Amino acid sequence: MSVFFDTSAVVALHADVPEREAAAAALDAATCVSAIALTEALALIDRLTDEPVLRADLEDAIRLQWDHYHVVPVDQRCLDRAADMLREQPLRLADAIQLAAASRLPRPVVYVTFDPIQIPVALGLGFDVVAL
Repeated sequence: MSVFFDTSAVVALHADVPEREAAAAALDAATCVSAIALTEALALIDRLTDEPVLRADLEDAIRLQWDHYHVVPVDQRCLDRAADMLREQPLRLADAIQLAAASRLPRPVVYVTFDPIQIPVALGLGFDVVAL
């Protein structure tokens, strides 16, 4: 079984949000992420809090955890698959890249997302979905 965290799960693991518990329960030693998730997560921090100390703490926590993930590269193969998904599904580019990265993993895939746009697409790809 492969576990894949999208950006919402990467951030939820460290933020004071209702999804934190579900993200923590899904985390395992071989959790995978897309290479784009770190950039997207760091950009999201400023939307979560106005407090500089909390922003710095959240960034530190995300970066420390990053070293424990298995990172799926965003290479041409991944981008081509994402382009195919964008033609077929109502997705944002970053979401398509993450779903394309997860589709490269051995099955079964547990896809952890708290983004309602990604859930039906992930289910359509045959992933088991952890969401709220």
